[in-house]
Amino acid sequence: MIRVIRRYEFSAAHVLARANWTQARNTAVYGKCANPSGHGHNYRIELTLAGSSTDAGESLDAIVRERVLDDLDGRFLNQEVRGFARVVPTAENIARYIWDTLHQAVAPARLERVRLVETSNNSVEYFGSEPAP
Repeated sequence: MIRVIRRYEFSAAHVLARANWTQARNTAVYGKCANPSGHGHNYRIELTLAGSSTDAGESLDAIVRERVLDDLDGRFLNQEVRGFARVVPTAENIARYIWDTLHQAVAPARLERVRLVETSNNSVEYFGSEPAP
């Protein structure tokens, strides 16, 4: 078993708010992050892949660039990324989005973990919805 961890970065803006809630309720739940004008982050992604053969070279970088970075980098997530049209782009949901986008594309390696660092004080790890082997 080999585990490979690759890191990537992207910048994006978002607003944490549910469309079916009032601004007052969104502010009560999400605080200043519910500002309708949004705010941005410089995100870092850490992907952990496992398997007897993991391709951590240019092909993985190309897959991540094409399927994740080109889609998220420099975007206002709520307005420009289809996956967040109805889903609040919290760090947890962004990590899940990255997982859903990549987990089948990295075969024969197995995606074990997506870690998304949003700020120096806030990061999340997502291990997928599939049961561990």
